Amino acid sequence: MLPNRARAATLIRVVHVGEQEFEQLVGEALDSIPPELGRLMSNVAVLVADDPPPGQDLLGLYEGIPLTERDGWYSGVLPDTITVFRRPILRLCATREQVVEEVRITVVHEVAHHFGIDDEELHDLGWG
Repeated sequence: MLPNRARAATLIRVVHVGEQEFEQLVGEALDSIPPELGRLMSNVAVLVADDPPPGQDLLGLYEGIPLTERDGWYSGVLPDTITVFRRPILRLCATREQVVEEVRITVVHEVAHHFGIDDEELHDLGWG
């Protein structure tokens, strides 16, 4: 019988996607957004990080002022940020194909926040 650690390693399959490849997947997910929506995105940067802030269980995070809340006062501000977290997505997925799909879902979800769509509405639309 295998030691507990070795047994656990045989039961848990970890997908390896390096930082550069993961960034490429995020870029491909962004490219899959319809051009008419992509053109409407304004003053937003998309980043990749290994992990979310401590104590937060997230795959992605939108920080900023949604387009629906911007008006005449909005100028000279730092870009909004969308951050996609690599390690939580890799832990969630068993195959590279699942990683590709989860990255796409996460990017669409966070971009939707940029357009002012909240989590409840995203869940109702199947992008939760």
